Amino acid sequence: MSPPRLDVATSDHLPAEADCVVVGGGIVGVCAAYWLAQAGQKVVLVEKGRIGAEQSSRNWGWCRQQNRDARELPLSTRSLELWERMGAEIGDDLGFRRSGLLYLSDDEAEIEGWAKWGRFARGEGIDTRMLDAEEARRRGAATGRLWKGGVWSPSDGIADPSRAAPLVAQAVERMGGHVVQNCAARGIERAAGRVSGVVTERGSVRTPSVVVAGGAWAGSFMHQMGVFLPQASARSSILSVAPGAKGLPDALHTSAVTVTRRGDGGYTLATSGFANLDPTPGAILGLRHFLPMFARRWRLLRPGGTQGWRAGFETRRIWALDRTTPMERTRILDPAPSARTIARTLARGRALLPGLAEMQVQSAWAGYIDSTPDGVPVIDGDLGIPGLVLAAGLSGHGFGIGPGVGHLVADTILGREPITETAQYRLARFGRSQWGKVSDF
Repeated sequence: MSPPRLDVATSDHLPAEADCVVVGGGIVGVCAAYWLAQAGQKVVLVEKGRIGAEQSSRNWGWCRQQNRDARELPLSTRSLELWERMGAEIGDDLGFRRSGLLYLSDDEAEIEGWAKWGRFARGEGIDTRMLDAEEARRRGAATGRLWKGGVWSPSDGIADPSRAAPLVAQAVERMGGHVVQNCAARGIERAAGRVSGVVTERGSVRTPSVVVAGGAWAGSFMHQMGVFLPQASARSSILSVAPGAKGLPDALHTSAVTVTRRGDGGYTLATSGFANLDPTPGAILGLRHFLPMFARRWRLLRPGGTQGWRAGFETRRIWALDRTTPMERTRILDPAPSARTIARTLARGRALLPGLAEMQVQSAWAGYIDSTPDGVPVIDGDLGIPGLVLAAGLSGHGFGIGPGVGHLVADTILGREPITETAQYRLARFGRSQWGKVSDF
């Protein structure tokens, strides 16, 4: 079952040439196209299915600095500012607001971990506030129980996954860009070693610059050009309940369940970190890179089935550019959620928040979270192919930092000063051992 999502009409015309072609219509792709179009570039974005139909509409909607990896924190902070800026410029309701995020716990080790991160983050200018038992009880009053402690991050917030990417795509077209849905990119053309065009199922576009923002599909797409992206995709199952619950926090995390208010007044329920690993060719070939992450998080991961393999998004076969590719056979990754996970998440949500007890389930869905071995994205224009920029492996953080990632991509294409440091996002870092590189946050 697919999550609720705004379906927008966009251009059906594929131009013959462009200053830049963006491959992928998730939040990263549309934000990259947005900042490029704003800078006066002639941008074409091609999406094999529908805008925002995969993980960009299947996430919680959190836009946070709290508990971020130190390498991602500056980008997270800038992304919050860019969410506000985009909302003001676009004029449509992206659903972004600094609602604050609330974390509650009875685990002293977990609380101390939050406190340790907070001591670092406050030195970086982040507003993060530890809660003692009384403050946690007061802020968590909707749970009707006592807590040992927690965290309140007032400057963090949420946006609306059902609307954000489609509305940004519409804004790209208003600025003169072209957004073409149901148009899969099959590969890159090169001349004298550098990018010269993109081949799609509808024809070719001449361009000196290409952005690959293909989410879970990025690894197989880059493989066609001989570039290895270590990527594994976990299948996460989520549900939403109908509007009507009163007095609940906008965004609450506990170890049992995470609850987020949706744009329609309902709530999204998820279990943080809990996912199924569907074996895929990409995951198997990159196994040695992911062993450190698996070793630390195996308690939250469960073996999956054959859905991922059959979907073809992590194939390592070389496909022909004049024939149907896996992207055209699977326009939208829409895996079946784990019934066990959905039932357990719903039970936990209702146990945590009595106000949800009478709220009926609206929808349940799953999505593939594309991850890197260290949980930090790849944003890189130094891949050995001039004109090619990769933005992938967002590791479950992509929606919140999407505006910032898109801006970094535009900075790279345009050769301007980047909004944050970029060295930590280079693909080449995976040439080193990943033991000790996985963040606790």
